[in-house]
Amino acid sequence: MPHSEWTEENTSYAMCFFPWIGGVIGIVTWGIYHLERWLASYGIDYGSLFFTILMVVAPIIITGGIHMDGFLDTQDALGSYQPRERRLEILKDSHAGAFAIISCAVYLMMYVAVYSALTSHAVVVIGFGFVLSRTLSGLSVITFPQARQKGLAATFSQNAARKATRSVLLLYLAGLIAAMLAAGGLAGAGALLGAGGMYLYYYRMSLKKFGGITGDLAGYFLQMCELIMAACVVLVEGVLR
Repeated sequence: MPHSEWTEENTSYAMCFFPWIGGVIGIVTWGIYHLERWLASYGIDYGSLFFTILMVVAPIIITGGIHMDGFLDTQDALGSYQPRERRLEILKDSHAGAFAIISCAVYLMMYVAVYSALTSHAVVVIGFGFVLSRTLSGLSVITFPQARQKGLAATFSQNAARKATRSVLLLYLAGLIAAMLAAGGLAGAGALLGAGGMYLYYYRMSLKKFGGITGDLAGYFLQMCELIMAACVVLVEGVLR
């Protein structure tokens, strides 16, 4: 990713704009899904797997893999079963361990499986889900205890205009709940329940195993939240179909 100088001034309201990245990813995902159908209408068929994989890798390409990096580091730390301080050291280690590699493969295959069952309604709910995951992640950065006093998450947390940022993110959250219920009905409700359950697990796990959150743990939450929401949408739609 391009290098950026983070200062107190330019990080004060950064979390207010974090969910907008999810909006970009949601639009791109929706576009790839409908591009396949548009091309098929002209007799151009690359196969559904081609476009499914494009949708899976689009968020990683757009974000530069920063959240996936946190997911992989966290899986290594959790899989180590080491004391808390050692887990925090593993999060900072730039080397990828066995648990990271295994988790990456399983995660991407699970996403391919889920996206292979997408419908036009599901892709809209999932698009909103990319915004929701970042809204919840932003809320965690400014409200959850920090495991370290230094680091990207700690920097954003310490420099954030907390009251204004919290108000903006809660406003996003209320709008997203309404939008996902309107767009997906029970499928949208399933996605919201999945996101809520993952958020609760993220809070309890981070406190118990790390003493608070870090940027890596926030990335882990974001990746898991998005997969769980997508899976909930597809599973609920499959039952209702």
